[in-house]
Order: sequence, then structure tokens, then C-alpha cells
Amino acid sequence: MNISAPRRVAVIGGSRTPFARSDGPYATASNQDLLTAALGGLVERYGLAGERVGEFVAGAVLKHSRDFNLARETVLGSALDPRTPAYDIQQACGTGLQAVIAAANKIALGAVDSAIAGGSDTASDAPLGVNDELRRILLAARRARSTRARLKALSAVRPRHLVPDIPRNAEPRTGLSMGEHAARTARRWSVSREDQDQLAATSHQRLAAAYERGFLDDLVVPYQGLTRDQNLRPGSTAGKLASLKPVFGTSDPNPTMTAGNSTPLTDGAATVLLASEEWARERGWEPLAYLTLYETAAVDYVDGDEGLLMAPAYAVPRLLERAGLGIEDFDLYEIHEAFASQVLATLAAWEKQGLPPLDRDRLNVAGSSLATGHPFAATGARIVATLAKLLAEREAPGRGLISICAAGGQGVTAILERP
Repeated sequence: MNISAPRRVAVIGGSRTPFARSDGPYATASNQDLLTAALGGLVERYGLAGERVGEFVAGAVLKHSRDFNLARETVLGSALDPRTPAYDIQQACGTGLQAVIAAANKIALGAVDSAIAGGSDTASDAPLGVNDELRRILLAARRARSTRARLKALSAVRPRHLVPDIPRNAEPRTGLSMGEHAARTARRWSVSREDQDQLAATSHQRLAAAYERGFLDDLVVPYQGLTRDQNLRPGSTAGKLASLKPVFGTSDPNPTMTAGNSTPLTDGAATVLLASEEWARERGWEPLAYLTLYETAAVDYVDGDEGLLMAPAYAVPRLLERAGLGIEDFDLYEIHEAFASQVLATLAAWEKQGLPPLDRDRLNVAGSSLATGHPFAATGARIVATLAKLLAEREAPGRGLISICAAGGQGVTAILERP
């Protein structure tokens, strides 16, 4: 048995839909519709029509039962060779990056030469579940052996049973929303309202600048009349954001989290093309960057004192130790902005562990989730494609750090490098 050294995994490029606020332009679009649009843009851009890619890995967080094979159905609805294998993956907000990691591992091991990874989410088309009591009644009716027994089971239905089970943005173990958890973290780490508003305004300003200079022209494919992220507010300033009322942690003496420094519910999809160097070279493609290392972590936010979204505070130091790097050894940082308070608390936690402060001029230089919005499973692929292109633009060796927090007290981090 021949065991060769792991191959380098190249990031070739990405494609995503513009992100839209929920119940807006994409109100009638499904996860499959959105993911097919993002994948279609990638297939067209790289001439992959009719080609069998090693595999397609993608997922969604808000997912209908009919979407049990979302990735595969998306392939079948695309111009890719239908013999392209596909499978679903899910780790809340870390889904997109975990999809990239899963695909990259197979390329590194030589199992496949190419792969596409990504994710899709739509809060507009969120699944409505059957009331659990009604579900039990219907199952009992299905098990009935006679019409009489079936009618007897169905006679137990009451009006209250017709109320649907609506998805909740709450942690099952605590009953608190992600925003309320983030408000707790903001209070613990003494994150100021002013700092949060400034971070949010900067995100909007930088995303607007990225659009204006054409940086996103080959990363965003128009969809349903949108050509830019709907949440983007080019004229956003810390002063304007200061006028907004708090929406999370409102029972606190000094609540700081508003709709302006938190991400809205968002619809959208993103994909990224990965390949071995040989596969890319055969097609004349210059890799934008290489995925070199990753690390995941989880925290005890239920019985412990760690915040729900603080797992990257532990994942990144472990990642740096494995890589033999300091946090100052990076040219760019991409930290997912679920909430401005979570980003700032994470930075403070790293400094508390002895890491030097980040150069803010290198942080989210093309804007991030506070400006783009955050379709949960799509964010990872958006960040990977964005960071890879930013590194390629430098026309010099560079290194970028990715940090993504996720529901359930989890975090996914990774390193991209351009030699």
C-alpha cells in the first residue's frame, strides 16, 4: 500500500448570490433554488458544464424534511455532470467552512482531485413543523388496523393541535436566543456600545468600497433582481447607528446591542471551488490561495461560564500552536460578524490569553456579516472565497486567518496561505 504525503488544496474561486433580508426579494425562493443559483454561477464562470467534479459538499441550517438530499438535488438541477457525487453537512453557522474542510480533506488525501463546497439558508422559507401532539395523533392513526380505530385516533384532534411548530432562534439547552447570549457576553467582557457601532459602520463602509472597486464582480452572481447585498448601508456611520434602540439584553441596566450592530435574518447561498494543484494546472487556473490548516472547538455555555459564541477564543490559540505561528504573523483576518459584540469579545479573549492585539486595518477589510447579512450555512464559503481573492490581490506571499462562531457553543477556524 502506497501512502503519499498530503497534497496542497487550492482555492480556485467562489460564487454566491447577493444576500437578502428575510421576507424580502427571496421570499419564495427555497434553499435549493438559492444553492442552485450560486452553484450555477460557479459552473458558468469556470466552464464546468458537463464536467464531473470530485464531489459537492453543502448544507443548510433551516431545512425542510424534503431537503434531506439538498446537495445532490442541487447538482441534478445544475449543469454539472449528474454523475457528480454530493452530500449534506451541517454545523450551524460553521456549516460552510466545515463543508470546505470536508472537501479539502479528500483532495489532500488524493481521494478526489476537485470539489465544490458551500451552503444555503433562507429564513423566509423556514420549515414549519407539525404540532408534536398532532404528530403523535397522526402516527397513531397511521398505525391503526381498521377504519374505526383510525377515526377514534383522529377524534382526539383539538384546535390547539393545529398551531404549527415555528422554528425558534433559541438554544434548546437554555431557551435563550443567540442575541440574548451575545448580550450576556457583551456585559461580561464590558464591550461598549460605541465600539460595537463603530465596528458595524466600518463593515458597511468596507463592503461598499469593495463593491465600488469591482472586487465582488466575479464573486457575486445576480439573482431575483439583486446585484448587491440588500443589507448593505453604504452611508452607515457610528453616529447614525447610535440612534437605534437596543433589542437584546434590554433588561440590563445599560443594554448595548441593536439591530444595527447585529446581523439580520438573511437569505442566500455561496459556493467555492477547490482543487489539487495538478487539476488546476491542467485547466490553466492559478490558485488564489491554499487551505493549510484548520481547528474546531466547543465551549460549555450551559453549565460553564463561557459565552455561546466564544469557542473561537479557544480554537484560534490551538490553531496557532499547531501551525507554529503567532497571531501577528497574518496579513489578513476574517472574523465572522454574527454580532459586533461577539467579535470584540473574542478579540479581548485572545488578548487575555496573551496574544497581541490585532491590527484592525487587516480585519474584515472587504466588510463582513454585519454588512452582507448572514445566511447561516452560506457564510463560511463566502468568507473563504473572499479571503482567498484578497490574498491573491496582494501579488505577494500572504497568510489569512478565518474565525467563525456557531450555535451550540462551537467554533471553526482555518488558515489560508498564498506562497
